Amino acid sequence: MIDLAGLERVLKGMAGCPRVVCAGSGATPLALLDVADQCLETWRLACVNAPVGVPTRKGVTHETVFIGPGTRHAESLEYVPCRLSLAPQLYENRFAPDILLLHTSTPRNGVVSMGIEVQVLPAVLESAKRRGATIIAQVNPNMPYVFGDGIVDVGDIDIGVLVDTPLPTATMPSPGPSAQQIGNLVASQIPDGATLQVGIGAVPDAVVAMLPDNRAFGVWTELLTDSIRLLEEAHSLDDRPITGTFAMGTPALYEWLDENPKVQLLRCEKTNNPSFIAAQPKMASVNAALQVDLFSQVNATRVGGKIHSGIGGSTDFLVGSMHSPGGQALIAMPSWHPKADCSTIVGLLDSPASATQPSAVITEQGIANLFGKSQEEQARQLIDNAAHPNARGGLWSAAKELSLA
Repeated sequence: MIDLAGLERVLKGMAGCPRVVCAGSGATPLALLDVADQCLETWRLACVNAPVGVPTRKGVTHETVFIGPGTRHAESLEYVPCRLSLAPQLYENRFAPDILLLHTSTPRNGVVSMGIEVQVLPAVLESAKRRGATIIAQVNPNMPYVFGDGIVDVGDIDIGVLVDTPLPTATMPSPGPSAQQIGNLVASQIPDGATLQVGIGAVPDAVVAMLPDNRAFGVWTELLTDSIRLLEEAHSLDDRPITGTFAMGTPALYEWLDENPKVQLLRCEKTNNPSFIAAQPKMASVNAALQVDLFSQVNATRVGGKIHSGIGGSTDFLVGSMHSPGGQALIAMPSWHPKADCSTIVGLLDSPASATQPSAVITEQGIANLFGKSQEEQARQLIDNAAHPNARGGLWSAAKELSLA
């Protein structure tokens, strides 16, 4: 174990323009990245959903399959469209690491845990070991020890740096009337014994909060949040392992995750594999979107035609859920975008779609059932049942122009 000054001495010996790969979201090892940026004149950083605080100066090229808030305005950014289920394959070639920065728990019996983010990292670790890349761990006493695919033998780590720092947190927002209405409508579609996949935010939290207390559910998801913790504490989950690939939430969530035998974080080529998702009974995926058009095309990635985030895992779960026995893929979103002051149901997307043909689109206005409907019936469902009243006249005009009415 060395300190940050010792790490600086190691990294100053690196030549060329190395590629650094690191954990993202709440597990990003910002202290190690700061040292890397001080020591490396030019370098490449591959990080999924990089948070605010990562280096973004000229000389740092960002590479990612999912753009986070820390890199949207970086000097140099290379976005590589890819489903999260397939992203681990990129670390054998396109994103092959020269340096891997992990953010781990403290050691327990000769191993550490990757903690709140597993995702692509096991594949990166395997690639790094094959290539002889330098593997550095930011060892943090505040990182929970989470079971699953993120357990790492300390012998695989070249350098350990002890950094005692709090983890980033995400609060549970209080859902407003619109989110509560959407949550209630979505919850009404989820049967007893369903397997849940929900994201983060007011609407997903409202969905989980509205689920009936007299039912039991399983969890096979990408992101674990406090809403899942609260479901488990309310005894609303069945005996299946609570499965995800990364986590983000309050300190109470991290405490709940630590050495919890009911929880497993698996590599994303497992959690997001559509065939694995399809194997879950009554899989119910609930994902947000920015827009849905009258052809049931979903935009969850672009704002004003410019990439904002990435494909991520929503497409994996949409496809997998609809192949699950009794499964369904639900898009949940408000019917009107308050900041842009426009309808979220549009005639035709003006940017590439991130997904198509969910089971239903649910807004505070109601439920537009889409699966098994003709294209004309889908358009009618979206306009009559999901669109904001102020948008319906314009949408009917668009439907006629698109030969949908």
